[in-house]
Amino acid sequence: MEHKWIPNSSNEIKKSMLDYIGVKDVLELYNDIPKEILINEKIWDNLGIGKKRPLDEIEVEKIIDDILNNNLIFKESKLFIGGGAWPHYIPAAVQYLAERGELLTAYTPYQPEISQGLLQILFEYQSLMADILEMDVVNASMYDMASSLGEAFLMSYRINNKKKILIPETINPFHLSVAKSYTSPHEISLVTYKVDPETGYADIEDLKSKSSDDISAIYLEYPYQYTGVVDVNAKSIGEIAHSKKALFIMGVNPTSLMIYKTPGELDADISIGEGQPLGLGLNFGGPYLGIFATKWNAEFVKQMPGRLIGMTTTIDGSSRAFAMIMQTREQHIRRSKATSNITTNSGLSAMIAAFYVSLLGKKGLKDVAEATWYRSHYASKQLSYLGFKSPLFKGEFFGDFIIDVKTNFEDLRNVMIKEGLLFGIPLSKYVTWAKDSWGLLSFTEVHSKSDIDLLLDKLKKIKGE
Repeated sequence: MEHKWIPNSSNEIKKSMLDYIGVKDVLELYNDIPKEILINEKIWDNLGIGKKRPLDEIEVEKIIDDILNNNLIFKESKLFIGGGAWPHYIPAAVQYLAERGELLTAYTPYQPEISQGLLQILFEYQSLMADILEMDVVNASMYDMASSLGEAFLMSYRINNKKKILIPETINPFHLSVAKSYTSPHEISLVTYKVDPETGYADIEDLKSKSSDDISAIYLEYPYQYTGVVDVNAKSIGEIAHSKKALFIMGVNPTSLMIYKTPGELDADISIGEGQPLGLGLNFGGPYLGIFATKWNAEFVKQMPGRLIGMTTTIDGSSRAFAMIMQTREQHIRRSKATSNITTNSGLSAMIAAFYVSLLGKKGLKDVAEATWYRSHYASKQLSYLGFKSPLFKGEFFGDFIIDVKTNFEDLRNVMIKEGLLFGIPLSKYVTWAKDSWGLLSFTEVHSKSDIDLLLDKLKKIKGE
C-alpha cells in the first residue's frame, strides 16, 4: 500500500525497481544478514510489538523501557575494566560546553569566514595535544585509536615504500583487526615480535632478529592496552627502528604521559593515541577520539592523514584568523590520491578533549595520572594477598594489569557481576596468548579506596575466607 509520506512506496513502483536490478523480493537484498537477527513478525511479537497497527508515543516509550530494563547498569566506580576505554571523572563544565548549540556538530569547517570559533578550538586542541605528546604536528582528529593505527601504518608505507611492519605480541586485538583492514589491500605484512613472559616488556633479542632493512616501521603500545605494562625498552625499540631506516610508531594513553616519558622524548616519528580518557564517557564504544601526531618533517607532514588547522591573518592583515591548511592532501581535493579517506571526523570529541584538558590543567592531569597509578598498584598488591598472582607481569604498569585467579576467570567474573561489580576482561576470549585463568583489571581515579576494598571483600566472600 502506498504511504502518503514515503516516496516510492507503492507496490507498482517497488516492483519496477526490483525488476530493474533483477531481484524478485526485497528480502533478497538482506541475504548477507544472518537470519536469526533479521527482524520478523515473530521477533516483533516476542517484544510485544506485534499489534499490526501504528503505535502511539506512550506505547513506544513503554516497549523501549521494558527492553532497556534487561540491561545491566553499573556505576563507574563499580567498573573494573579497561583495555582501551576507561572510566574517568568528567567535570560538569565539560558537558555543558559540549552541549552548546553552536558546537553540536562534527562537520568539517570548510568555510572559515563562518567557523572561526570552531576552528580556533580545534587549533587549541592540536596545540594542547602537541604539548602533552611533545610532538611537533597534531591533526584535528581521527575516529579513534584503531583508525589512527591503520592510518599510521599507511603513512609509514607511503614514506618509505616498504611493506613489513613489526607489532607487539600483546597488541590490542581490536586495533589489530582494524589495522589489518587498512593494510591488507596494500599487501603490507604485520609481523609479531614477542614480549618477555616475566616482565611483559618487548623481547629485544626477538625484535632484533626480525628487524631487517625491509621493515617500514616498528609499533609499540605504551602502555600495552591488554597488559597495562609500560615498556622501559621504548627508547631501544625506537633506536632499532631507526637503525633500519624504519619509522618508530608509538600508541599511547595520553593520561599516562603525565608521569612517563613522552613520544617526543623517546624520538617517535609518529604518535597515535586514544583520546577517550580526556573527557569522553564510556558511550557504548564511541564516538571516541583518535589522536595523531608526527615530527616536523616536510615529507611526514605531507603524508599525514586528516585535517590540519593553522593560524593566519585576515585578508587585510588586521586580525588573527584560523583556517584548514595543506588541504591538497585531502579527499575533497585529491580524491583517490588523498592521504586518507577520513574527512569529517571526530571534531566534537576533539573539542571535548580540549575543554577537559584546559579545565584540569597540567597539575590536574598529573593528579589524575598519579591517582590512577597509586590505586591500580594498591589494588594489585591487595589482590596478591588473597592468593592471586597479581600482577602477572613484573614490569612497570599503569592503570591496567593482568591477574591470574588460578581458576576460570570468566566464571569468577560472572559471579562478581551478580554481586554488582563488573570484574575485568576475560583475556582468553580475545587473545591467543592468554590462559583461561587470566583477566585484565583496571583502576582509575574514580575508584576510591573503599571501592577497591569492597571488591576485595566480595572476592574474600566468594573464596570463603
